[in-house]
Amino acid sequence: MVNITRAADLMEVGANGAGWVADLGTASPGDPLVQPLAPWAPLGGISDDGLVQGFDEESQEYTPWGYTSPIRTTITKSLRTFKITAWETGRTTVKSLQYRKALEDLTPVDGLTSYAETASPLPDRRSWWFIVLDGDTSLGFYVPEGEISDRADVTHKQDQMAGYEWTITAYPDAQGNTVYHADRVAETPAYTGS
Repeated sequence: MVNITRAADLMEVGANGAGWVADLGTASPGDPLVQPLAPWAPLGGISDDGLVQGFDEESQEYTPWGYTSPIRTTITKSLRTFKITAWETGRTTVKSLQYRKALEDLTPVDGLTSYAETASPLPDRRSWWFIVLDGDTSLGFYVPEGEISDRADVTHKQDQMAGYEWTITAYPDAQGNTVYHADRVAETPAYTGS
């Protein structure tokens, strides 16, 4: 008879989570259960869509003459992205990300913050830290070099929360890595058949 193994404490529901950003080259906070400190700046409230971890991969198959199945596959593209909608559009850190502005460019003068959007934006790579929490389970994602590569339209409407919907693309660091993981998962006794 087959012993089907299941362990509810090894399942994850993104019940809560958060994100932070820092200047490019900032070291990882390291542990998803430790509060990130400066220079890490919080992104604040994120929409209930949570964090979407994206995998975009392409491959090349090699099928020899006379075969109908490939004998080898090579990965030709492997892209990692993270998608969130930042709801705290008045937060200076969030505004600086949306408009690719330095924080000092968003300092209010007599209560008024004024800035311009350029027709020729420069790259705006930063370090990113995302966590996902579910009871005793916590996941941490450190992106040493990431950039907002896609921004959705922003709707300003009476019955809808305005938000900045971003896709953050992870680029390779000096070691060739795009994302570092730091996970805390409950220890589960070994099951027969697992």
